[in-house]
Amino acid sequence: METKPEIAREIVLSLQDRFRPEKLEEGFETIFHFDIEGKNGGQFTAVIEKGACRVSQGLEGEAKCTIKTSDAVYEEIELGKRSAEMAFMMGKIKVSDLNEMLKFTKLFKRLF
Repeated sequence: METKPEIAREIVLSLQDRFRPEKLEEGFETIFHFDIEGKNGGQFTAVIEKGACRVSQGLEGEAKCTIKTSDAVYEEIELGKRSAEMAFMMGKIKVSDLNEMLKFTKLFKRLF
């Protein structure tokens, strides 16, 4: 049985493996930057183009949406231990474009 990623860095990098191209709206392309503070975090870029997703360390290109949070908050959200909506309302996670984020999140399998 495959082990699930549990730390922020691994979770972000797993996005390309959890990508569901069948959920992609025709012509949808985007670039996301993740800025995750803490020892398990880092900066990452997720690019969706030509029906595929690739994730790399570092920030590249011009992001349509940037996500800023701590490693602990990101891990709790992705692992189903914290509500993303509540974290956003409490200022624990910052998202530069909510509409873009909503389109993005439905493209990936959940970890929980």
